[in-house]
Amino acid sequence: MVNKNAIILAAGKGTRMKSKLYKVLHEVCGRPMVDHVLTQVERTNPTNIVTIVGHGAEKVKDYLGGRSQYALQAEQLGTGHAVLQAEALLKDEDGITIVVSGDTPLLTAETFEKLFAYHHDKGAKATILTATAPDPTGYGRIIRNDIGIVEKIVEQKDANDKEAAVNEINTGVYCFDNQTLFQALHEVTNKNAQGEYYLTDVVEILKKKGEIVAAYRMPNFEESMGVNDRIALAAATKVMRKRINTEHMRNGVTLIDPDNTYIEVGVTIGNDTIVEPNVVLKGNTIIGSDCFVGAGSTLIDATIEDNVQITSSMIESAMMHTGANIGPNSHLRPNAEIGEAVHIGNFCEVKNAKIGDRTKIGHLSYVGDATLGTDINVGCGVVFVNYDGVAKHHANVGSHVFIGSNSNIVAPVEIADHTFIAAGSTITDDVPEKAMAIARARQTNKANYWAKLPVANDEEWQ
Repeated sequence: MVNKNAIILAAGKGTRMKSKLYKVLHEVCGRPMVDHVLTQVERTNPTNIVTIVGHGAEKVKDYLGGRSQYALQAEQLGTGHAVLQAEALLKDEDGITIVVSGDTPLLTAETFEKLFAYHHDKGAKATILTATAPDPTGYGRIIRNDIGIVEKIVEQKDANDKEAAVNEINTGVYCFDNQTLFQALHEVTNKNAQGEYYLTDVVEILKKKGEIVAAYRMPNFEESMGVNDRIALAAATKVMRKRINTEHMRNGVTLIDPDNTYIEVGVTIGNDTIVEPNVVLKGNTIIGSDCFVGAGSTLIDATIEDNVQITSSMIESAMMHTGANIGPNSHLRPNAEIGEAVHIGNFCEVKNAKIGDRTKIGHLSYVGDATLGTDINVGCGVVFVNYDGVAKHHANVGSHVFIGSNSNIVAPVEIADHTFIAAGSTITDDVPEKAMAIARARQTNKANYWAKLPVANDEEWQ
């Protein structure tokens, strides 16, 4: 079996992005571009992966961690110079080395595998991954002779009119015989319009030596898209989003309007779940089968079991168990756990709280830092008062409890099973089992109070 290596070019700052964030760390559907590239490279099972870092080196290394080895390009002197920085790590390796840019997030492992196979089958020392571009402006052109053999790659700024008219472009991905690659790199010069050491010059060097240089033309130009500015970033994101959404639909998920549904890489959705437009699903969100996610909902790192109904709500780092429902316009914050068949109505917020099975929190309530048992009714406007200005405190509520509207549950407090909280109460003491707690002032009526008002004799107020 042929040994495979990979070099990922991730040293550029990306000035056209006009950003404080280094180019390859800009996200496409939830993950940095360089992560997309590395993930696909990993699926080809290479023996060695070397990422060339430069600008933002530490941040790139911190994100990718031990998934790659690293080589530093301290000065940005071109792609040839960048690849040469991997020499110390790879020069003694046999086999094939693939070189890919870290700003090409749409390339797939399937394409890499086809490139490896084509390179091997042709017995080439170098193979270029090419594509036919509707508009080749900005790309290096593949120049072939009359019988279709690759002669050279010409960069945009070095191309004459005839060469610039060619629409077969260099995607920036190559396969090389590993040791031949590093030998040729030492012969590359910077005599060009940019004064840089081009990796593409290796092709011409090998041609002059009579070596076989091949080109594998990929069928889908979109996959080769490189990202150099925010416009290209948006275009790549759109392509990736379509790819993700199509896969979910093939797996049995109904997306009412795929063009306006935003699902990141890594989200899992069970079959027969319906997702309405303008839904955003991010991070490590997992959604079960037979769920409904209504228009305008946002889920971030959420875990949703089967048969859950979500109507226009936000759920972040929270869990909803089977048969629960929420919304519209409610918010589950981190560490909220909603039990089976629980009803969370409109304009409710739950944070760092566990809600037991079949409990109902209908509307306009806040439950924070609390544990609620099963079969509880939480009335309108109930507030769990969990913060005293210095520290957070926890409240525990047993099962089969009725909490009347507009009550304040001031933690820390224990409310036992089968208890009642009268509407409008502010509960500061524990409530024993089967008791009713009433914590409000008695009503006092002041007779003939109207007569004391300045408007009492104003005819307009009569």
